[in-house]
Amino acid sequence: RPCHDPLPTWALPAAWRPASVYAVTGDTTSVAGGRLSFVLGLQGPCVSVDTACASALAALHGAWVAVRAGECGGGVASAVSLKLSPLPTLGAAAAGMLSVDGRCKTWDARANGYVRSEGVGSAAVAAGAARVALGSVAVRQDGRSASLTAPNGSAQRMLLGAAWGAASVASGAVEAHGTGTALGDPTEAGSMASAYGGWREAALVVGTAKASIGHSEAASGQAGICKVAQQL
Repeated sequence: RPCHDPLPTWALPAAWRPASVYAVTGDTTSVAGGRLSFVLGLQGPCVSVDTACASALAALHGAWVAVRAGECGGGVASAVSLKLSPLPTLGAAAAGMLSVDGRCKTWDARANGYVRSEGVGSAAVAAGAARVALGSVAVRQDGRSASLTAPNGSAQRMLLGAAWGAASVASGAVEAHGTGTALGDPTEAGSMASAYGGWREAALVVGTAKASIGHSEAASGQAGICKVAQQL
């Protein structure tokens, strides 16, 4: 075609078409959180969190901190994970991360990978609850480990020790990460046994929602919180 007569937009390949304002804002994580504050009229700290599988819990921790610091009278921590494209699943499968039979076998010798699932949920944080609960909250990072996705047992032990030490409880329950992988599960179980068994004699109940509903990744912590709330 002559250069002065360009192809109409509808005739262009999808990757070449100009993005609409809805595509730009809809693909920006900061807008997602800001949109909720806009709709609900919330004026406290508004933060979009991406810490991979810990996103929901890191967001909830941030809400606790903000409420306890008096930055707002209450908070809402929401998380969502939707599988709208097959590409991440194909990539995870190619990397050998997913269970070939589609079953999450946490704490099982047959564990052969995790199962992707979708999830969405919200948790409200009240001022009184934040003052009580924050004393037993701890957030850490694995730091340097064997690989980008390999867990660091030493870092996990330090995290668990900090959380249990602040909680000052004689016994308890853990909603574990428990993805059903041959590397992650033994490391997490060993970290819990070391951190808890070294200075506690009471039994520790351990479970994970992923064994029943799969791994909703960014929203998985929200499912765990809901499960723990039901237990309490």
